[in-house]
Amino acid sequence: MECKITIDAERCKGCGLCVGVCPKNGIIISNCSNKAGYFPAQAVACDCTGCAMCALVCPDAVIEVYCDDGADAESGNKSKPILIKEKA
Repeated sequence: MECKITIDAERCKGCGLCVGVCPKNGIIISNCSNKAGYFPAQAVACDCTGCAMCALVCPDAVIEVYCDDGADAESGNKSKPILIKEKA
């Protein structure tokens, strides 16, 4: 299963909670600030497990985790990505 992290950089305050809980070190704090002057979290290339711990600890709910179950890649039938519900 292939998973991807998306972070709304303009709403992120760069608290770093997500950085500390990612088991694959797939999130860092950016060197560039957003419009509000915060240095937001930024997803980096990694082998995301889709655990969604980052989305669960985010106090501002700006992180979403998407996973593609890759259903039947041999036949060409591609499944739609599954959004892991944050703070479920």
